[in-house]
Amino acid sequence: MGKKTLKILHFADAHIDIAQQGRHDPETGLPLRVIDFLKALDTIVDAAISEKVDLVIFAGDAYKDRQPSPTYQREWGRRIMRLATAKIPTLLLVGNHDLSPASGRAHTLQEFDTLEVPYVRVLGKPEFLKPADLWNLPLQVLALPWVFRSGLMASLGLEGEEAEKVDQKLETRLTEILQNWMDELDPTLPTILTAHGSVQGAVYGNERTVMLGKDIVLAGGLVKDPRLDYVALGHIHKHQDLNPGAHPPVVYSGSIERVDFGEASDDKYYIIARVSKGKTTYEARKIEGRRFIDKIIKV
Repeated sequence: MGKKTLKILHFADAHIDIAQQGRHDPETGLPLRVIDFLKALDTIVDAAISEKVDLVIFAGDAYKDRQPSPTYQREWGRRIMRLATAKIPTLLLVGNHDLSPASGRAHTLQEFDTLEVPYVRVLGKPEFLKPADLWNLPLQVLALPWVFRSGLMASLGLEGEEAEKVDQKLETRLTEILQNWMDELDPTLPTILTAHGSVQGAVYGNERTVMLGKDIVLAGGLVKDPRLDYVALGHIHKHQDLNPGAHPPVVYSGSIERVDFGEASDDKYYIIARVSKGKTTYEARKIEGRRFIDKIIKV
């Protein structure tokens, strides 16, 4: 199937419509802060195309609003279509801000599935992807998009039980799903786990103010399983590696721009990972966004 080392671009938490207040750009009519987020997204797309990456993984949360305006959907769509036109395989994981809590409603990334956009695959439910599902890349991907607690509770018949017991059973069920998949892995192929959610030991940033829904927390030991070769995470805005210096890297890429002054001191990144079986290296590429100056003025 060709080369065994794959160049992967991983990013998450774009939230391109999160900052709609303030001044507007007279040419586009868009809020200036929204343009900051779109510039960051352009930086990421430009890198994917210029460096001819083998795969782009977006680990969830394209927007803040679960019902984004058509204007923001247009701007997101333009960037993803650039990847498709360049024939770069792209996986879009559905995050908690992408998914409507109402049963039967489409999520915000649905149009890419509906229109069958080439080289783009939307992951709206837990999936085990093999090379035939990944444009014949020599790769396996375990995908865990955001799972609404209420939906999973209903499927497991857990309504009415105590919250603590429910959380334990939900986390046990997700662990069973991932463990079963890992038992089925082809040991000759590199494996990526991508998930939108919380992992034990992660350090939260200021995204607590914008999160929707209750987190289901994955065990740290589960995502550090050596059968995995890279773990591409989204949901927590602070960039971090939960398994530093060890295999596999367990990486939150972080949000692509500073959401508010709670993130004023946080640098923002996307990730370029070189993934092969049993060995992965990566670099966090800094995104030069708007500088925040956080000062206390004494009166």
